[in-house]
Amino acid sequence: MSVALTVEQRALGESLRRFAARHAPIADTRKAFDALAAGDLPIWWEELVVNGFHAIHLPESCGGQGGDLLDAACVLEAAGKVCLPGPLLATITAGAVGLLADATPARDGLLGELVGGAPATVVLPQHAKLIARRVDDGWLVDGVAELISGACSARLALVCAEGSGGAAIWLAVDLARPEVTVAPIAGTDLLTDLGSITLTGYRVTAAEVLTGIDAGRAEWLAVGLAAAVSAGIATWCVEAATEHLRTREQFGKPIGTFQALQHRAAMLLVNSELASAATWDAARAAVDTAEQHQLAAATAALMAITPCPDAVLDTLTMFGAIGFTWEHDLHLYWRRATSVAASIGAAPGWARRLGELTTAQQRDFHVDLGGADAEFRADIAAVLDAANALRNDGPGRQGDYPHFETGPQRTAIALAGLVAPHWPSPWGIDATPLQQLIIAEEFANRPDLIRPSLGIAEWILPSLLRAASEELQQRLIPPTQCGELAWCQLFSEPGAGSDLASLTTRAVKVDGGWRVNGHKIWTSCAQRADYGALLARTDPAAPRHRGIGYFIVDMSWEGIEVQPIVQVTGDADFNEVFLTDVFVPDEMLLGEPTAGWQLAVATMAEERSAISGYVEQDRALALRRIAAAPGRQRDDAMRALGELDAYSNAIKALGVRETIRLLDGQGNGAASSIAKVAMNVLLRRTFQATLATAGRLGMAAESDPAVVEPYLLSPAELIGGGTNEIQLNVIAQMILGLPRK
Repeated sequence: MSVALTVEQRALGESLRRFAARHAPIADTRKAFDALAAGDLPIWWEELVVNGFHAIHLPESCGGQGGDLLDAACVLEAAGKVCLPGPLLATITAGAVGLLADATPARDGLLGELVGGAPATVVLPQHAKLIARRVDDGWLVDGVAELISGACSARLALVCAEGSGGAAIWLAVDLARPEVTVAPIAGTDLLTDLGSITLTGYRVTAAEVLTGIDAGRAEWLAVGLAAAVSAGIATWCVEAATEHLRTREQFGKPIGTFQALQHRAAMLLVNSELASAATWDAARAAVDTAEQHQLAAATAALMAITPCPDAVLDTLTMFGAIGFTWEHDLHLYWRRATSVAASIGAAPGWARRLGELTTAQQRDFHVDLGGADAEFRADIAAVLDAANALRNDGPGRQGDYPHFETGPQRTAIALAGLVAPHWPSPWGIDATPLQQLIIAEEFANRPDLIRPSLGIAEWILPSLLRAASEELQQRLIPPTQCGELAWCQLFSEPGAGSDLASLTTRAVKVDGGWRVNGHKIWTSCAQRADYGALLARTDPAAPRHRGIGYFIVDMSWEGIEVQPIVQVTGDADFNEVFLTDVFVPDEMLLGEPTAGWQLAVATMAEERSAISGYVEQDRALALRRIAAAPGRQRDDAMRALGELDAYSNAIKALGVRETIRLLDGQGNGAASSIAKVAMNVLLRRTFQATLATAGRLGMAAESDPAVVEPYLLSPAELIGGGTNEIQLNVIAQMILGLPRK
C-alpha cells in the first residue's frame, strides 16, 4: 500500500519517481555527498521547481499547483522511496506551515518565493531559543537554532521567536542577510544538509510578521510530512527485502523459502502498511479540529517515523553482511530514517501526549458521505424507525448478548434484508459499499436500536449463497437471520490445527449421501449450535488441497457427540466434536465433492475480516482506568496507552482506507490479512502493558479494573481464524510472492 489512495495521487508519486530516475540516480547522489552537506542545491533543483513538486500543495493564487497536503505527502513518500537528496521535505514543510498564516502581504511574499523555487526550512519554537525584543515599529530577534535540517541550502527560514509575555512571533528570515550566520553540522542523513542558524539583532518590521500560525498545528504538519518520507522508506524496505529473499540462494535454494525470513518479511509489510495508513490519516487530518489533527499526527509519529530506523535495520539483517557495506544503498535509507526520527523529538514524549489525549477523546474515523444516495437513506431510515418501535422478547441461540436476541424487532430487520444487506436478494438488498455505510450510519443514529449479529453464521452462510441448493437456502438462511438457528464451524482437527488441508476426517460415498467419521476440535459454540459447516476428505488420493468436501450437518444427528474443552479460565467456550458413522445426505454437500477447499478459504476470509474488526472493541479499559487515577503508575500507564492507541488508530485508518477504496470501485486488497496480524500484535501488546502497569492487581483472579480475566481469555482471539504464523505464511507467499518450500 502507498499513502496514495486515488489514481491521481498514485500518478503523482510515479511522476516523482520517474523524475528521480532521470535526474537523481543514487549513483550520482553518492558523488555529491560533500556538496549536499555544504548546502549546495542539487543540479536538478530548478527542473524540480519547473515540475512543481515543491509547491504541489500551495494554492494556484500564489502560483502553486493547487493540491492539498495529501498530494504533498504522496510526493514526499515517493522521495523517501527513491532516496531523493536535497531540501524537498524542509521546503514543502515551510510552505505548509506558511499556509497557516493569515492572508497578508507577508504570507503572500513567503509563498511567492517558495513557489519561485527558493529552498526553505522551518524552525519550530521547541527547536530553538529565539528572543524577539520590541523596537519602534517591529522587533529585533536574537538567538540560535541548532540541528536544523536544510539550514545550509535554504534561502529562507520560517522561524518562531518568543516575544514579550511569551507571544509567538513568526517571521520569514532571509538567511543571506548579514545578521544571520549559518554553520554546517555533520549530519546523520547524508542526503540533506544540517546546520545551525544564529540571529544577531535581526530586524523585522510589524508588516513582515506572519500572524495566525498556531505552533501546535505547525508541529503536527511537520510530523505528518516527515511521516510520508518514513512511509516511503518503509515501502522501499519491503520491496528490497522481498526481491533479495526471492533471488539470494543459500544451501541450494532461495532464502525466501526459509519460514523465519518469510515471517520477518511479512511483518515488515504489516508495519509498512500501518505506517502508510497512519501517514495518510495525519495528512487528511490537517483540515480537522486541532484535537483531531494532534491525535492523527501523534499516531503517525509513533507508527511511521519512530519505528522506521528499526525497520531498515531489520531489512539490513535480512541482507546479511552485504547490507552492512558502504556500497549498498541500505545505509542511506537507514541514516535518513534515523535522522527523521530524531527530528521530531523523543518517542516516549509522543506516546505520553497521545495517551493524555485519548483519555478525553478518540480519533474520529467517520467517513463523510454528505448527501449521497438520499432516497436510499430515507428508505432505510423509515425501516429502522419502524423496527425501533418494536422490542425483542426472546433469548439468542448463540449467547446472552443483545445482538443475538430474537423477537419482532430482529425479525423486522431481517425481513427488510438489513441483517446482511450486502447479500443478494432475497437474503439482503445487494447493498453497495456506499449503501452499507449509509445503513451503518442509520443504525448508529439510533443507539437504542440493536443491530443484529449473525455470529459464526456470518462466516458460513456466504458459502451457502455460493453453492447450496435453493431449497437448502430457503430452509436455513431465513431462520438464521432471525436468530432462531445457531451455527458452528467444524474445521480444525487435533492433528491439523490451522493447517486445514491436512485434515483426516473422512467422508465416504454411500447410497444417497456420505458416511463421515472423524474428530474436530476447538469448535466454538458447538454445544449450542443447530448446524455446522464441516470439512471432510472425500478423496484421500487427491492432492491435499483437493479431495475435500464442504458439508452442512445437523448437530442433532445420530453419531455427533460434543464434549466441552475447559479453558484456563475454568469456562468451556470451545468443544471437541466426535463424528461416528454420521450419515450426511447428498443435498447437504455444497458444490462438488472435491471442491470444498475454495469454499473453506472463503469462509476463513470472512472470519479473518470479522476478527480484524475487533479493533473497535477497546481492550485497554483497565489501562485507561489506571491512567485516569492519580498514583505512581499514572505516567507509565499514560505512555503505554499512547503506544497502544497509536497502533489501534493505524489499524482503524487501514480499515477506513479500504472502505474508501471500495467506494471508489477498486477491488479488495490485502487489508483483512494485514489487519488480522496487526490485531494479534495489538492484543499481545495491550495485555503485556496492562499487566506490567497494573502490578500487584495481577495477583487477584478478580479485580476492579479487570486485569487477569481478559488476559486469560486472550488466546481465543489470538488463535481464532488461524494462528499468527499461518497468517504470516499467507502474507509472505500470497501477497509478497515469496517462494514456497
